[in-house]
Amino acid sequence: MRKSKLELYEDILKALVNKPLTVDAVAYACNMDCIAIRQRLDFLAANGMVEERNYKKQTRYALTRRGLAIFTTLTITRRLEKLQTTIKKMDEALKMIPALSEYSEEKTKRTRRNENY
Repeated sequence: MRKSKLELYEDILKALVNKPLTVDAVAYACNMDCIAIRQRLDFLAANGMVEERNYKKQTRYALTRRGLAIFTTLTITRRLEKLQTTIKKMDEALKMIPALSEYSEEKTKRTRRNENY
């Protein structure tokens, strides 16, 4: 399944969290085309999330404070969504416990009736 734009931007921010990278390194980390990465990096730079830094004739991209804050927020949101899903599943499982208990009691009663014959 294709990733959404948000997921693609999130992947780029994730690649840049630890250290500044070149376009090629970001493309490799995100498994994307360099041209597409450059377009997305330009968008992120225009919105103040990424900045260009020059190192020994190479342009590297690094996260700004704003970019790091947005990445952190996205990460926390993803974790909360997973937690919410887990809680829903646990709630459904807890609702099943009384039903299983009733089923077990009925089965025991049937077994006792059959023994009396």
